[in-house]
Amino acid sequence: MAIAELTQAQRDQLLADHPGWGLARDGKAIERKLEFADFNEAFGFMTRVALLADKADHHPEWFNVYNRVELTLTTHDAGGLSQRDADMASAIDALL
Repeated sequence: MAIAELTQAQRDQLLADHPGWGLARDGKAIERKLEFADFNEAFGFMTRVALLADKADHHPEWFNVYNRVELTLTTHDAGGLSQRDADMASAIDALL
């Protein structure tokens, strides 16, 4: 079953629902940059996200240096953003 890419209206709603996230890759992804107190806190957050991502079988692209974590969500099978990304953004936001 094909995964549907979000419409413009759905992308707009996604950003309205998740103000910490912004569009990236010409609207085909969303990204969020976070800063934590130290590496331990950043890595702990990444570990919690990894557990959620594995359960959802939808994994973020991410980058970490010391206390900074940068996340990018996109659905390659959909060719851009899908409901899976909106759900993962919600799950990640709930951890913060």
